[in-house]
Amino acid sequence: MKDTHNIADDPELEALERLARRMDSAFRIPLTGIRIGWDSLIGLIPGIGDAAAVAPAGYIVYRARQLGAPDHLLLRMGSNIVLDAVLGSMPLLGDLFDVGFKANRRNVALLRKHRQAERKAASAPVKGEGRLSSHRPEISGPAAR
Repeated sequence: MKDTHNIADDPELEALERLARRMDSAFRIPLTGIRIGWDSLIGLIPGIGDAAAVAPAGYIVYRARQLGAPDHLLLRMGSNIVLDAVLGSMPLLGDLFDVGFKANRRNVALLRKHRQAERKAASAPVKGEGRLSSHRPEISGPAAR
């Protein structure tokens, strides 16, 4: 029997996760175990690097919106992008921050968690479903008389 809560085979999320991995952790720095992605490398280009790195991050939020993510989740995802962009734009310290923060992977993880919770809630039985006492009019309160 297939687990309905597992959405590892969700092609939309898999595509966003691939993009997030490329942007945040595509390469391993030898002898350190530290992973960096195109976001960190593009961010090294003065002036336009950090602005260019925001486009894929914005795409992830755009797709999350299309996939039905609620506004509070989109706001949190947007906050991650703003934090990454603002702090990441500081010379040297920002580049170090970019290596550790990984906003794209955080945002896709938030979306995955939301979609898993959605699927779990959709497959859960409705509380009280099938109980006959809720269908007996003679049990209604004094206001119904």
